[in-house]
Amino acid sequence: MQRKIKLVTVAAILISSTSLVNAVDLTKAYEMPDASKLIEKDKLAKPTKYTMPKGCVTTDAASIARGEYIFHNLNGKKAKKKPPKGLAKFVEKNGKKKPKQYGNCVACHNIEGAKGAGNIGPDLTGYKAMFIDTKTRDYPFVFQKIADPRIDNPDTHMTVNLTTKLFNEQEICDLTSYVVSEKKKK
Repeated sequence: MQRKIKLVTVAAILISSTSLVNAVDLTKAYEMPDASKLIEKDKLAKPTKYTMPKGCVTTDAASIARGEYIFHNLNGKKAKKKPPKGLAKFVEKNGKKKPKQYGNCVACHNIEGAKGAGNIGPDLTGYKAMFIDTKTRDYPFVFQKIADPRIDNPDTHMTVNLTTKLFNEQEICDLTSYVVSEKKKK
């Protein structure tokens, strides 16, 4: 019996080694993309320092409402309620209607009125009183943090919004106005 097992084993080794010798290299039979080019295409642009436009931060209720809507929603398809004037649930991209991508800031940050707020990012509750009124932070700091947070924290996991064109400058201003606004107690 042992001799039979040895013969079967030797036969299997011979067959598999013969297959290896006769194996065909198929890597030339199909197109192999250059992965380094694909990776390069997906890389983010370098961190960008932005100058906050004049009149960016405002107490205008419409601007703050747009900022609040962006802050609390992920995308147009799943956005809660009708967007305020100046925002749409869907946008036109390359001739196709796609859901507008919003901030979903509430996934990581808490702020007044947040439902299901995250605790990964700093708590923004009382931001105006804690940081703006005490002059610990200023409006340009908040604008930059939302536009491209990598300027002062290269390892951040926060979304890079203006550099990637996820948001335009006005949307960053609306978000900034919302974060630094005096929130009504409910």
